[in-house]
Amino acid sequence: MPEEKKTLYAYENEDEWELAQSVASRLYRYDRLAQASAASLEEITEAHVKQFWEQGYLVVEQALIESEVRSSLEAIMDILSGASTGAKIQFVKPRSELRTMEEIELAARKVSDYIEHEPRLHAIAHHPSIAAALEKLFGEKAKVAQDQAILKPPTGGAEKPWHQDMAYGPLAFDKSVIGFWIALDPAELDNGCMHVIPCSHREGAVPHYAERDWQLCDAAVQVERDVAVPLKPGGLLIFSGLLHHGTPPNFSAKRRRALQIHYAPVSAKKLTPQEYKRMFTNEMTGAEC
Repeated sequence: MPEEKKTLYAYENEDEWELAQSVASRLYRYDRLAQASAASLEEITEAHVKQFWEQGYLVVEQALIESEVRSSLEAIMDILSGASTGAKIQFVKPRSELRTMEEIELAARKVSDYIEHEPRLHAIAHHPSIAAALEKLFGEKAKVAQDQAILKPPTGGAEKPWHQDMAYGPLAFDKSVIGFWIALDPAELDNGCMHVIPCSHREGAVPHYAERDWQLCDAAVQVERDVAVPLKPGGLLIFSGLLHHGTPPNFSAKRRRALQIHYAPVSAKKLTPQEYKRMFTNEMTGAEC
């Protein structure tokens, strides 16, 4: 594990800090690393499509060029500063308590609903290379289902526990959604890069529980199968909405900012509340954590 440093932004007290350390050690492994399957989105072949649906994920070495990464970061920072308006920001502290830009950045957990308000990020979400890759993967055209920027600030950016993205209401469709997770900073072992359980999407929907987050039961996580996915800026993880994945805390002094955009095939329809409950909660199954 990396050297740890405390922060007040993610943890309220010593107990929470110790829990974060324990979770990072118990529920993630750091000795198995994913390798890029394709150098770029344009190089995705039918063999890669088959690999994606078998494994549940695909790693692309460079999806965005340097200028696109820089433009995306500038857009996110403009949203946080208020220079760009309309997007939503989720903070881990009340906004009224944040006085400086540094405090705002340290407390910002997520930016969402930015596509219709921020042209620079709209351009990424509708990037021609992304659209072409999605059509290969889905076998039909895709539509944006959700747009987010996931921010894990230095020295304490919180864990995102193991989960399936389709267990979140906006992504509960009757066909698999696909997530595009694009690193804007180096996403590394010590600052909370993505971790995945290969092939776990084949198990279908799994009940989630309100524990540290809306998440898989810790006891159900197959930690022995965990594969970490370090990425350089512009690198991309493509993953099934049913794949088990999570990110450990960021105990380093480095930022870890990423775009996460979910897509659904154009023919997909939202699940009814009853279907969602049956698939992703224990309300109809009696499953216990």
